[in-house]
Amino acid sequence: TMLDSLFQQTYSGGKLLPPGGVADRMLPAIRGEFRVDVREHENDVIIVADLPGVEKEDVSLQLISPRALEVACERKGEKEDQSEGYYMRERVYGSMHRVVTLPADVTEDASSASFTNGVLEVRLKKIRGAQKSRIQIE
Repeated sequence: TMLDSLFQQTYSGGKLLPPGGVADRMLPAIRGEFRVDVREHENDVIIVADLPGVEKEDVSLQLISPRALEVACERKGEKEDQSEGYYMRERVYGSMHRVVTLPADVTEDASSASFTNGVLEVRLKKIRGAQKSRIQIE
């Protein structure tokens, strides 16, 4: 029967929803995680994070070392959806936190951050040669 087939899919590790759909986007958020992309661009390291259902005021950023950025946020709010006779109200609360390892040493100086439609973009300046210094042999 269909119920048996769903049961088997669920317990044999099969996904009920196809990959790349809403489930892939929503499950990490439900578990308190979020997707982060990190890339290098000339003198910058760019971090892009998907923070669905989060307001700008509820996001905090902290450079905890030249190679690690902490992104933390609080989600609180209600979402209503009314279409074709269906009515749904969702309450989403909770905090998400992640320490992102960076590919190069960076500094907060001249850094910038923007937050648009639930997408956070942080640009941090690379430190040029700060870690390299010659040791004189006596």
